[in-house]
Amino acid sequence: MAADALSIIPGAVLRNLSDKLYEKRKNAALEIEGIVKQLATFGEHEKISAVISLLTNDFTYSPQANHRKGGLIGLAAVTVGLTSEAAQHLEQIVPPVLTSFLDQDSRVRYYACEALYNIAKVVRGDFIIYFNKIFDALCKLSADSDANVQSAAHLLDKLVKDIVTESDQFSIEEFIPLLRERMNVLNPYVRQFLVGWITVLDSVPDIDMLGFLPDFLDGLFNMLSDSSHEIRQQADAALSEFLQEIKNSPINEFVKLGGEQLVPYYADILGAVLPCISDEEEKIRVVARETNEELRAIKADPAEGFDIGAILSIAKRELNSEHEATRIEALHWFFTLLDRYCAEFLAYLNDIFDPLLNALSDPSDAVVLLVLEVHARIAEESHHFHHLVSYLIRTFHNNHFVLEKRGALIVRRLCVLLGAEKVYREFSTILESEVDLDFASVMVQVLNLILLTSTELGELRSPLKKSLVDSCGKDLFQSLYASWRHSPMATISLCLLAQAYNHASCVIQSLGEEDINVNFLVQLDKLIRLLETPVFAYLRLQLLEPGKHTWLLKTLYGLLMLLPQQSAAFKILRTRLKTVPFSENLKRTSSANPYSQILQVTEDGNRNQDMQNYSAINFPFLLQQFENMQLQHRNHLKDQLQSRKSASTLTLSQEIQRYEEAHSSSLSEINRPPSRTSKGIL
Repeated sequence: MAADALSIIPGAVLRNLSDKLYEKRKNAALEIEGIVKQLATFGEHEKISAVISLLTNDFTYSPQANHRKGGLIGLAAVTVGLTSEAAQHLEQIVPPVLTSFLDQDSRVRYYACEALYNIAKVVRGDFIIYFNKIFDALCKLSADSDANVQSAAHLLDKLVKDIVTESDQFSIEEFIPLLRERMNVLNPYVRQFLVGWITVLDSVPDIDMLGFLPDFLDGLFNMLSDSSHEIRQQADAALSEFLQEIKNSPINEFVKLGGEQLVPYYADILGAVLPCISDEEEKIRVVARETNEELRAIKADPAEGFDIGAILSIAKRELNSEHEATRIEALHWFFTLLDRYCAEFLAYLNDIFDPLLNALSDPSDAVVLLVLEVHARIAEESHHFHHLVSYLIRTFHNNHFVLEKRGALIVRRLCVLLGAEKVYREFSTILESEVDLDFASVMVQVLNLILLTSTELGELRSPLKKSLVDSCGKDLFQSLYASWRHSPMATISLCLLAQAYNHASCVIQSLGEEDINVNFLVQLDKLIRLLETPVFAYLRLQLLEPGKHTWLLKTLYGLLMLLPQQSAAFKILRTRLKTVPFSENLKRTSSANPYSQILQVTEDGNRNQDMQNYSAINFPFLLQQFENMQLQHRNHLKDQLQSRKSASTLTLSQEIQRYEEAHSSSLSEINRPPSRTSKGIL
């Protein structure tokens, strides 16, 4: 058969078909098209089959890329030459083109798209029998690494969609499994490709996509959270279209038809709908959500029978649901009622406040964030706000896991919702009198880390940086200082943030041997690393003028001297200090040990800029407060150690007593006079 083809196609044409120049390959393909037309006119289909076999075996399957390109152009040319008679040869023509979609050479893949496009234009509906394979290939090509291939595949996809929508041979039953298998793919190009097909097929009157909705609805919902705005829009549009078509739910239609006449029964309806939002059956979940939205959209009047208390009771009950989706919708109801009927809502606050507080320990971040939004709305009244923060502190105290895993999330979100300064002032006020000193220290360290790292607290850092020159900053600094003194490192961090470098140095000098423990060094390590972040950029820039900021230098060198020399933090801080451009007013003295460097301030009247407006805050009094607090912590630590020592001593005494009792028992047995029986035996 190959010999027959060689006699049909001139050798020069075959050579040009594999030429590296596109124009030569194109001209060769036109000659093949003409030859095939003549053969078709005379009904020479065996010779045409021979030509197709030659193009397939010697060209499309060739190891040479140019041969493969030529083979694809040649197969398209054969199809064009056959025109209306091409259908009988598709079994030979289409498979090698589909195989070329997987070619390693992107140009070959491009020509495969072009070839199939030209083939499809000729045969139209006759190639529907290959649709599943073509769809699979297009799905892969939609995410091709080559932009040109993607563009060619997009054009081919549009043509295939046109052919499918006008064909009466397309089988939706065979297509749905292909769609379902790919709906959970995360690639954005594939997602666009799939949504495009869903939308197109749903627009065809003779195709009932709604009947297969459960097969791909979950995938569409997942696309609503895609990072691409375009994909989210497409998925939302598709879902909206399907939701409008759903007419198979009695309760859904019942709510729509009944409207406000059903207001007195809303609690009963809601009680049935909320659990269904998490039903195992996808259709039930969809209808339940739509019904829920219908209920929430109606703004009923409490004076006309709308029972807010009954609705709140249902929502409170569903807060304990094992399903996250149901708990989230219950919280949406809390927020909706609070927003529309604030006065009536607050009348039931005693019944629902504790369950709402308990929901802050929910395992779902989404639930916790919604709970915080509800609480923030309630906390617009000061006594509710105090109650909320007190509860949070109590929760963090009783459950360190919540503090570790959720503390930052909760605090940051509250700062966004209620204002960072208001939240931090309240935390500080309550923690100032916290009796559990260990917890107070940990909590302050957490709040301090959030203060120094979170973008949400930028509005709080700004006034703190002006504490020495601005009355608002001064008041805020003193408010936080009241509880920050539970932790030496938190106090030093606050002083650095407020540019109170003189006081920071005094705090460092006041530290005793008991204060510098493992926890202190861990916190110090964190601070040194934070000094290299954008938050402290102003501080690093101040090091360019050491004569004006000598107390800053003294503070940093003080921290350096507290660090172990082999620690990473020591090396980071030492490297930073080495970049300081020392002026003549600063005499630098060093010992033989390069790690010990001390700055001495000359007494030439050059005053540190830190001292300006320094008297605005009574720092000697604050230092005394700090030292008193640290004394309490030291005494607390001593009491703990003494208790452990006493417990250990008690245990040892009990062991000695038991040993002596056992030993004396043994001695009494030895010294006891022998019994008569024993005498007889002896």
